[in-house]
Amino acid sequence: MGRFLQIAGLIVGLAGLVLQACITIPASMEAGRSFLGSIVFLFSFFTILTNIGAVLVHASLLSPSGYAWLPAFAGPRMRAGVAVSIALVFIVYATVLAQLWQPQGLFLLCDVLLHYVTPALFVLWWLVAGADGRTRWSDISWWMAYPIAYLAYALARAPIAGEVPYPFLDVAKNGAASVALAALAVTGVFLVLCIVAVLVDRGVARLRGVRR
Repeated sequence: MGRFLQIAGLIVGLAGLVLQACITIPASMEAGRSFLGSIVFLFSFFTILTNIGAVLVHASLLSPSGYAWLPAFAGPRMRAGVAVSIALVFIVYATVLAQLWQPQGLFLLCDVLLHYVTPALFVLWWLVAGADGRTRWSDISWWMAYPIAYLAYALARAPIAGEVPYPFLDVAKNGAASVALAALAVTGVFLVLCIVAVLVDRGVARLRGVRR
């Protein structure tokens, strides 16, 4: 089951990312961005970056050389961290972003793949085969660095690019207080997910009889 979920996650993740790039870059260029600007725009989304991380975890563990290929993505801390991050992708999209726009056609397909299917496949795989009890409470500070660094990047880029990847990060439209509150709420959800991940990782290890 674990290997099946890995293969499915890798295939679906790659398909979703490639399709998203193929439709987003041309649409972005039609909107007035340059080719390079369109690439930067695509990679400015937390969803895209996190799905890339999930694909790299699957690919590193499925490679013939095992842990020798991209070892940083094969380790327990990265596996759990990506599980937390991609769970956040699902939660924020399902509760906030899905109500803000109605994608059609291939854009809808990409939304479903990258916001719902890949998170479900990755988290389920992690529960079935990726969790092994080796996460530590100290890992949480390492995981938290990712969304905080992303937030800093998105806010720093906004006045330069004149755009934000997500509406709730728009200081010019919503005000600094509103953005700060939204960022604090998302960070709080992420922290809760981190705590849950460590507890679940240890619980799963105990159920399997794994010694840490």
